[in-house]
Amino acid sequence: MNKYRNIKTEFDGFKFDSIREMRRYSVLKLRQRAKEISNLELQPKFELQPKFIYKGKTERAIKYIGDFSYMENGILVVEDVKSTFTAKNPLYKVKRKLMLFKHPKIDFREIK
Repeated sequence: MNKYRNIKTEFDGFKFDSIREMRRYSVLKLRQRAKEISNLELQPKFELQPKFIYKGKTERAIKYIGDFSYMENGILVVEDVKSTFTAKNPLYKVKRKLMLFKHPKIDFREIK
């Protein structure tokens, strides 16, 4: 169990941070098999700010890592499975807002 009381689990050769996330993957996998969605990807990464140099020191890029991404009706969907605890995390809130601002054409969905 981690700090958010999630139980890490493994399924289908993948490691998930929670049982809820693993269950969502199962649903998305079935939807892909039924051809409702395509290009299912786990842990997709999106750059929110590139790395840069400040006073000679390299500052790392800021990235948002979703739980899943897939195509649905020609639109890229990014999902993040959240519990009440993780949805209130201040760092998550900032990265979520940056993600929405930087990638407005993506259909971003929080799964609670």
